[in-house]
Amino acid sequence: MYLPSLDVVLQGALSPNHAERKAAEESLNKYQYTPKHLTRLLHIIGDRNYDLILRQVACIHFKNFIAENWSPHGQEEQIKISPNDKHLVKRSILVFVEQVPTLLRVQLGECLKTIIHADYPEQWPSLLQWVTLNLQGQQVLGALFVLQILSRKYEFKSYEERTPIHHVVEETFPHLLSILNRLVHIENPSIKVAYSIKLICKTYWFSMFMEIPNQLFDSNVFNDWIILFLNILERPVPLEGQPADPDLRKSWGWWKVKKWTVHILHLVYTKYGDLKLQYPDNRAFAQHFEKKYAAKILECHLNLLNRIRVDNGGYLPERVTYLILQYLSNSISKAATYNLLQARLDVVLFEIIFPLMCFNDNDQKLWEEDPHEYVRKGYDIIEDYSPRTAALYFLSKLVKKSGKKILQKVILFILEFFKRYKDATIEIKPYRQKDGALLVIGALCDKLMQTEAYKSVLEQMLVQHVFPEFSSPVGHIRAKAAWVAGKYAHIYFSDPNNFCKALQSVIAGMSDSELPVRVDSVISLCSFVKACEDLDEMKPVLPQLLAEILKVMNEVENMDLVSTLETIVRLCEEEMEPYAVGLCQNLVAAFWKCMNTAEEDDEADDDRGTLAAGCLSAISTVLESVSTFPHLFAHIEPILLPIMRQTVLPTNGQEFDEVFDIVLHMTFSPLTISMDMWSLWPLLMEASTGWAIEYLHDIHPILENYICGNTVHYLTWKEPDYQQSLWCMLSKVMSEKNLQDENTEPAPMLMSLVLQNCRGHVDHWVESYIRITIERFHQTESHNLKCLLMQVIADALYYNASLTYDILQKLGVTREIFNHWFQLLQKAGNTGTYATFRSKNDKRVCCLGLTSLLSLADQLPEEVLGRVYKATLDLLVAYKDQVADKEETEEDDDMSDDFQTDDEVDRSDKEMGVDDYDDDISDDEDLKSSTDEVDPFVLFVDTMKVLQQSDAMRFEKLSQTLDLHYQALTKGVAQHVDEKRAAIEKEKLQKA
Repeated sequence: MYLPSLDVVLQGALSPNHAERKAAEESLNKYQYTPKHLTRLLHIIGDRNYDLILRQVACIHFKNFIAENWSPHGQEEQIKISPNDKHLVKRSILVFVEQVPTLLRVQLGECLKTIIHADYPEQWPSLLQWVTLNLQGQQVLGALFVLQILSRKYEFKSYEERTPIHHVVEETFPHLLSILNRLVHIENPSIKVAYSIKLICKTYWFSMFMEIPNQLFDSNVFNDWIILFLNILERPVPLEGQPADPDLRKSWGWWKVKKWTVHILHLVYTKYGDLKLQYPDNRAFAQHFEKKYAAKILECHLNLLNRIRVDNGGYLPERVTYLILQYLSNSISKAATYNLLQARLDVVLFEIIFPLMCFNDNDQKLWEEDPHEYVRKGYDIIEDYSPRTAALYFLSKLVKKSGKKILQKVILFILEFFKRYKDATIEIKPYRQKDGALLVIGALCDKLMQTEAYKSVLEQMLVQHVFPEFSSPVGHIRAKAAWVAGKYAHIYFSDPNNFCKALQSVIAGMSDSELPVRVDSVISLCSFVKACEDLDEMKPVLPQLLAEILKVMNEVENMDLVSTLETIVRLCEEEMEPYAVGLCQNLVAAFWKCMNTAEEDDEADDDRGTLAAGCLSAISTVLESVSTFPHLFAHIEPILLPIMRQTVLPTNGQEFDEVFDIVLHMTFSPLTISMDMWSLWPLLMEASTGWAIEYLHDIHPILENYICGNTVHYLTWKEPDYQQSLWCMLSKVMSEKNLQDENTEPAPMLMSLVLQNCRGHVDHWVESYIRITIERFHQTESHNLKCLLMQVIADALYYNASLTYDILQKLGVTREIFNHWFQLLQKAGNTGTYATFRSKNDKRVCCLGLTSLLSLADQLPEEVLGRVYKATLDLLVAYKDQVADKEETEEDDDMSDDFQTDDEVDRSDKEMGVDDYDDDISDDEDLKSSTDEVDPFVLFVDTMKVLQQSDAMRFEKLSQTLDLHYQALTKGVAQHVDEKRAAIEKEKLQKA
């Protein structure tokens, strides 16, 4: 294909005729891999004789091809661009990058980014030489453009990966400094000068974002750069050419220069100017910066902020304002900068900070034209980068630093404003400023509630200046009143009627005509519900509350709304039975809405994902609240099944571990587990070895519900084969070397569960279970996991002692396993109690296993028989003591619950030397097993009676080897069993 025909083909791609356009596109696709095709496209892109639209089509085609084919994504992919063509492209693109219009330069920049990230420095070592030469030659703009792309490659790289950027800085930054110095001192500079300065600033930023190269740490070099940056900040922005539209103005070249300069100074100060945050090697630089530059930069920033003082009415882009306020906030903690700040504090606080907090034109426009967006911005974490948020942060930090003095100054200002506002007629009330004043009061609530001078007057302030605004004619004031009321819902109200009136006003606001008012009212309600001492007052209006919350949730996707609903459900769980089905329906609808929105809008994916997870959490809370009403779950199950199927094994990349709580409730609370719920089993198995492998602790109790809830179904159903699928999952988890031991623990727990609940029905799995148990035992160093694995052996012995013993003999590990077991049993804690098998359940399982082993006395060597017998006795005594301790503790708890505060509990724990609650010694009361009814004492006594009757000589020999201690224990256990049996008989007679 020759050059003259390529432009014809590209022109055809612009044809309004579908057939011509399709033919042109097919032609481009057909010849795109021919030699020199890319350089021909580049020549058309750079040729001014061609129409700009045609050049743009060529540029887009060129960019897309480079992105897809320059660097193969996998080793199996074929290289589609020849080395010669790559060489020609690299040489030509550098020639054209400065010549083309901005629209095309941006596209070529994307191509350069792809090429540089793939090839520099190994396959394109000459690039840096080209940049350095042209910084001193005629293509300065092109060199600056390429250099900022090159430096951006290393913006987020680790220290080890940043080596090439040090060489780039060494070669180019002296020239950049010279160029910047020349540009800064040009009188009446053009917008092209602004573009060049911006490129230099971006290059500086990208080069030092992760860490400052040593060349820039030099005090003289750094000084030269800072002087120029301060010069840029101090110089006024040219008026000529500045767009009138603020949305266009913030993207104008000279304001971009200001933004990047402030960015750099803010980054240097936060990362390298704070002595507290520095490594020893950087402390000298930090001291130098704080002493010589911090105050100068603050002075420049204050002068820039002066533009937006109330009386000046100037312009400053929001991003610049935000960064400057962040710098001011950081300056509060430094003596030199704080002293400078104090001298202008009144102006900063009341003429800059306070106006930023007030309702403005942009707020009004959003409120009227897009209230949903107004709500989203108000609760979106991304909006934390707004000047208003930065102003609030500055105020909070200032009050925290300066204490009562600044707080008093601010509160006096607010109260004086409240008085002027109250005295003004309704026509001229400064509503926007009242909005800002309410925002200040809400933002400082924690400080005011902790300060003695204000605690006693907060109720009066709310009654006089906040609560009346619930009926304001202005919507945003009603919304702010609801928000502030929620902030102070937890204060002490000397007049309970004031709390009730506020609560009623918030409830009324949930049906306001304005959407943001409804949202703020619902979210405020959450605080009132938590603060409400008598929830009985709310029960009559509960249907209304739930209806209004759900209505607002249908209008707005907001995590705080979901949290409010969840709070009310949790606190009023006894009242939830009539509403559970409807709540689940609405939360499911909200979940699907979030998911659909996220699929349509990738940028919204994270926020919608968080909200979808919140919906799942709220569903779980609803299910928990009605767990004692099993008949409801037959109605709820069809509503939740699609969500469970979608999220247990997601197909869209969205992973929600919250679903496991839902499945847990749906397999525990109903009267029976339905076939539809059993259909989730294969999905759970696949998830357990896939995305959810680290959530096995959440999946384990679900599988426990299945196996224990309908053991017959688990054992007999073959399509799917539940036993086989569980084995596949367990074997993968147990053999996964990259899985942490802690995450492996549910696997042996599940094997124990099967052995306990399927006694006599899973003989064919015993050897497989024992094999992988021993393999994992040899691999792990985890104390907890070793204990769980040993309990599998204990459960296997109780399941079938003879079968298990034969398997251990067959595998040649009998002596090794029992030695490990005895070693674990002999480990004692600091208090002399068992350091292993610490819960009652652990001890009971070991007792059952060891006692079952005693039934094989004729197969055990006498030494082993004696060790097993003594270990069993010791465990039985420890088990009995632990049961008694628990019963005594429960009695004490019943007597002292009303008298002991949480603080007292914490204090008593520390006095006893207990730092934290230890999950290892929990009693595992929720664990289900068919062995729960087996009394280990009775089993032991009965087993020994059988041994005495079947092999009296062996039994006598065993008894003779016991010292007085173990003889006494034997008698004690026998007496204990007699007493238990007598008590059981007595209970039977009483019942009869």
